[in-house]
Amino acid sequence: MFIYYGIAALVILVDQLTKWLVATNMEIGERIPLIEPYLGLLSHRNRGAAWGMLEGQMWLFAIVTIVVVIGIVYYFQKEGKNEPLFAWSLMLLLGGAVGNFIDRMVRGEVVDFVNVLIPVINYDFPIFNVADAALTCGVVLVIIHLILDEKKNKKDKVT
Repeated sequence: MFIYYGIAALVILVDQLTKWLVATNMEIGERIPLIEPYLGLLSHRNRGAAWGMLEGQMWLFAIVTIVVVIGIVYYFQKEGKNEPLFAWSLMLLLGGAVGNFIDRMVRGEVVDFVNVLIPVINYDFPIFNVADAALTCGVVLVIIHLILDEKKNKKDKVT
């Protein structure tokens, strides 16, 4: 069980380390190309939620994050411990939520730095960070878990 919490802790550690490196070594707006023009590091700050929504509403983010963290821990204790895919997804969500929460509470803003251009449609994807990536992966894994669980339940009803 504790290994799963280790996943969340690792996400938080990597997230905070990468944000610290960006915040201390790059000027806001500075871009370091990695795979030009598709991938780069771009120092950016976000005072809101995804895509800058609800900018400056720190009290709301604090309340929502606390409720989400409680919900994640509850579901992990209740159902996640026996379902590895669900446990992974919950811990990625936990690590991502806590990583961005730390930024909001300590810095008053979230450090974003991954800059991606999607070539086929020439779309400049919104800048994100490790916590955001963990949240996205966690949501995808929850959806996969739900689909697989639904198929399993249908199969069990048939037999």
